[in-house]
Amino acid sequence: MITERKSSAWRLRRLAAGALAALCFMAANAAAAGQTATSPADKVVVHGRIYTVNEKQAWAEALAIRGERIVAVGSDKEIDAYRGSSTQVIDAAGRLVLPGFEDCHIHFMDGSIGLDQVDLNDAKTVREIQKRVKEYAASHPKEPWITGMGWTYPTFGAAALPDKKILDEVVPDRPVYLVAFDGHSSWANSKALAMAGITRETPDPANGKIVHDANGEPTGALKEAAGDLVASKMPKPTRAERLAALRKGIHEANKFGLTRVHSAGQDFEYLDLYDELRRSGELTLRFYVAYFLDPPELRTQDLEKIEKARQTYHDEWIAGGVVKTMLDGVVEAHTAAMLTPYSDDPSQIGKMFWEPDKYNAAIVELDKRGLQIFTHAIGEKAVRTALDAYENAARTNHTHDARPRIEHIETVAADDIPRFGKLGVIASVQPLHLYPDEDTLDIWARNAGPERAQRAWSFHSIAANGGRLAFGSDWPVVTMNPWKGLQTGVTRKTSEGKPEGGFVPSEAVSLEDGIKAYTLGAAFAGRREQQEGSLAAGKLADLIIVDQDLFKIPASKIDKTQVVLTMVGGKVVYESSKPRASEGK
Repeated sequence: MITERKSSAWRLRRLAAGALAALCFMAANAAAAGQTATSPADKVVVHGRIYTVNEKQAWAEALAIRGERIVAVGSDKEIDAYRGSSTQVIDAAGRLVLPGFEDCHIHFMDGSIGLDQVDLNDAKTVREIQKRVKEYAASHPKEPWITGMGWTYPTFGAAALPDKKILDEVVPDRPVYLVAFDGHSSWANSKALAMAGITRETPDPANGKIVHDANGEPTGALKEAAGDLVASKMPKPTRAERLAALRKGIHEANKFGLTRVHSAGQDFEYLDLYDELRRSGELTLRFYVAYFLDPPELRTQDLEKIEKARQTYHDEWIAGGVVKTMLDGVVEAHTAAMLTPYSDDPSQIGKMFWEPDKYNAAIVELDKRGLQIFTHAIGEKAVRTALDAYENAARTNHTHDARPRIEHIETVAADDIPRFGKLGVIASVQPLHLYPDEDTLDIWARNAGPERAQRAWSFHSIAANGGRLAFGSDWPVVTMNPWKGLQTGVTRKTSEGKPEGGFVPSEAVSLEDGIKAYTLGAAFAGRREQQEGSLAAGKLADLIIVDQDLFKIPASKIDKTQVVLTMVGGKVVYESSKPRASEGK
């Protein structure tokens, strides 16, 4: 096990690094203040409506960049002093300029691999699912497995779960394995079940359930960890295939205006691939990557892997030093841990994936080492357990500003809402998860019940009580397009404006707070607010230019936003095919 001496040494190095970063930040600001035309910038962005996300200077017209950092923000006239004969001029032509957006909860490798699999998002009927699976199988005759993601529970009526027979009808000769949109249930055809050896006698794995019909036969529906029985039999992508997928995923992220993502699992194992892309100059997206800690306890080998990653990856492009764990499942499958039984089925109350004492012990140890912690908690009991553990760790270790996070928080007890602000726990939430379609209104709300539903996704209440919000997507659960998430967080309605008045409209956030949750709030959630998250002298030049002014359009049109330009570290990494403002001296 890593010794206490090493842990203390790491704390000293962290303090020294923090002091150095602060000095660099102050030096950059001082240097920026003293720049003249004799010291030109590499780039300037002019004629923009720049929303800086800084309280002291919320709006500006122009900014100057040298190397990877911003050196000045101000009016066109003020920034004109930074223009030289070799300065590249980007004319924003009155468009809205924002800090680069950060996605605070993503599974990037899974999402990237999924770009070339069956896409079941927006497939509303069984027939549409069959059509997409059949067409994919026909166009990929050499694929040994047919895999994909995106089916939703309402598609299958009152049962809310699919049956293997639906897939057998269209692909009987190859294994088919499809993951639900939320990643917590999966669906296999008969061939896939046979290859996994799943029969009526197969016992449920820990934290998983094999669904059976009235005759005791597996239906093909698999809850939580039961899906791993099938997934473990699938062929693994090669290194070259993973690299190709990552390149595509990174391009998509930049296209949507993302400049950093916080990985919440399934990426730690591939840190060397991200590093390879960095060394080759192909990494145009910053990564904060969590180690996924499986129950039932924190092990010596876990700590060794976490510490090695923290010491190896700790710069502005790839960083470790963070741990993700899961306390429960999801409301739709009755696996989210509740304080009281589910409304639609009083025999169900959910299940905790960790024993509370072992979870508490793990949190204390991780906190003592200065590691940031993400905890998946959707049910109100899981949320309370995480808050209790974080409070205990801070009291035990006398730590301050540790910034532990709870991910998702779909239901929360009223008494626990103020604890986020009081304890300094960050609410890392995904607004598109509450998108009020049939899944949310018919399945989620039915299962949770009216009392819990009135506090569904309590964004406004958490923030109003001093808590900090950080927004993300959970891609590939939903699209990583932040504009759809931003609109949902602000309106609490579908794209068609339903339901009238919004779903729990009292929990909507303002446009300003929504943007902040994707920028400065996200940077704070990743311990990088001194370097990222707003447009200010000394900070990294991560910014985007968009095609419509969010402050001048109806909130119902936010999801139509297109990114014109994305810049990461002073380098343009994405430009749309639309004509951009001309460049010139």
